[in-house]
Amino acid sequence: MEQRRALANRYELQSHIARGGMADVFEARDLQLNRRVAVKILHQQFSTDETFVARFRKEAQAAANLSHPNIVAIYDWGEDEQTYFIVMELVQGRSLRDVLKSEGALLPRRAAEIAAEVGSALEVAHRNRVIHRDNKPGNILLASDGTVKVTDFGIARAWDDSQELTKTGSVIGTATYFSPEQAKGEVADVRSDIYSLGVVLYEMLAGKPPYTGETSVSVAYQHVSAVPPPISQINSDVPIELERIAMRALEKDPDRRYQTANDMRRDLLLFLQGATPLVAPEPEPATPPPPVPTDASSTRIIAPGEVPPPTVSPDEAYRQMTAEERGPSQIPFIATAIGLVIALLIGIFVLFQNISGGPAASGDVEIPDLAGQLEADARLELQTLGFRVTPRSEASDTFEVGTVIGTDPAAFETAEEGAFVVLIVSAGQTPKRVPLVEGSAADRAIEQLEGQGFEVDLRTERDNDVEEGTVIRQDPLGSSDAAEGSTVIIWVSEGPESIILENYTGRSERDVTFSLGQLQLVPEFLTENHDEIAVGFVIRTEPAPGELLAPGDTVKVYVSDGPELVIVPNFFSKTAAEAQSEGADLGLEVRIAPTRQPVTEENLNDRVSSQNPDFGIEVTRGT
Repeated sequence: MEQRRALANRYELQSHIARGGMADVFEARDLQLNRRVAVKILHQQFSTDETFVARFRKEAQAAANLSHPNIVAIYDWGEDEQTYFIVMELVQGRSLRDVLKSEGALLPRRAAEIAAEVGSALEVAHRNRVIHRDNKPGNILLASDGTVKVTDFGIARAWDDSQELTKTGSVIGTATYFSPEQAKGEVADVRSDIYSLGVVLYEMLAGKPPYTGETSVSVAYQHVSAVPPPISQINSDVPIELERIAMRALEKDPDRRYQTANDMRRDLLLFLQGATPLVAPEPEPATPPPPVPTDASSTRIIAPGEVPPPTVSPDEAYRQMTAEERGPSQIPFIATAIGLVIALLIGIFVLFQNISGGPAASGDVEIPDLAGQLEADARLELQTLGFRVTPRSEASDTFEVGTVIGTDPAAFETAEEGAFVVLIVSAGQTPKRVPLVEGSAADRAIEQLEGQGFEVDLRTERDNDVEEGTVIRQDPLGSSDAAEGSTVIIWVSEGPESIILENYTGRSERDVTFSLGQLQLVPEFLTENHDEIAVGFVIRTEPAPGELLAPGDTVKVYVSDGPELVIVPNFFSKTAAEAQSEGADLGLEVRIAPTRQPVTEENLNDRVSSQNPDFGIEVTRGT
């Protein structure tokens, strides 16, 4: 049987899962805890960079502190003969990259759900001062149970900090999902992760990323300078509200993006609930992008003389013409014409005043009272009247989600036909702060959550570290905002996993030590004699095989010390009966053999005159 390599004498590599730009990923078995894990092994060229390794260690340790259902858990970090590795939760499923490659654009609702869960993971990381910096479909895993898992926190950052972003021939991370500030070599912050999530959301909806090119340089250039085509032009099934969320995240200026991952997640959840997002403004009109370089060699600084002049309007062009270019002055003629027109308008105005008794409406249209109507109905009514409509969400304790609170301008005011009217739509009640209940007793957690107006979905799972009846985690996170009446999921510990003790009889002490360690059980070794089981092998255990134990419990293991040895006594001059009795007491079988040799001493008649083995020799009990 082939002997597989075990990193650090603990992680037995079993099969290769994937290869990335910085590491290979293997499925492995943790020999101590007897569980399947994923092991990421850094490529050798990074292992020799001391700066990278030091930063990688720091970031891996920081990422290991991120505990959230949407983040792939990091179990361990280590080094084995100049091979650096991290040990992670093994996720059964596919990457978002593979799903997009095989299926193309996702349904808008599914895309919003995935982006919301990624946003939840990023929010936790950002609160712990960890920036991902390489958020892309390949680092988003879709588990077989539907859970979204984000991985690779820390690796991109370690690389990013140890190398120069604009170094010739090097592109840090994945250019397709860069933020503009990363592409320019500037400092990245949490809003850079939000931009990358916007790129991922765009790709899920459109079936392709906003920018593509033959080289990483050309793609990075577009992130800085180009405006992506509207998603709805590529996929008409995408609702405008969801498109606005993606475009808000893709703002070039970080100050115009969502400022936290939770802000973006909130808008996505509002969309999923059928409400209008709170902080998704109208996208700015697209402007033609500048030419995009196709490779690094064509990237250059534009000299002042090469900058094209600004476009001039027709009126401005006319004013800039010389007198000769304009021809003879027509001012006298124009003045006469204007005078005639003014006189005619005054006459019409006076006539209308005499007929109607009031001022003219000058084409204005009265805005109806739409309060309480559904957004779609109100929008249609305004559009029928000739207005252009832009929605704005506001929290309301009076109006139901999706219904109209009012308009701007207000009802019964007038506006010109074709003007913009803001339709103010209820986003539901003012969001409430979710209590932090992790680490609380389940009954206390339920009391707190229900006291704040939330519904509670209680789920249980085994946990070796959290006491039975205590909340392990919650979703939404504590201290985040959620609508009153929404559901908070809490996972409550059922205590540690139960372990069925195996039958270790006849197995070696070393084998049992290893096996119990995997099960997190503590062995206590004792020895006793045994006539049949060889020295160093297990005779029995306490508790007996089949008993249920918990991690940390102690198991007494009785190991054979071999058969019991006794010292042969001196039977000289004893009668046969006396020798046999004494031998029996020691577990020895004494056989009497008459001798035909003459006895030199008269008192040895019918007594032991010799023995074999000789006295003082150790023999096995039962000899």
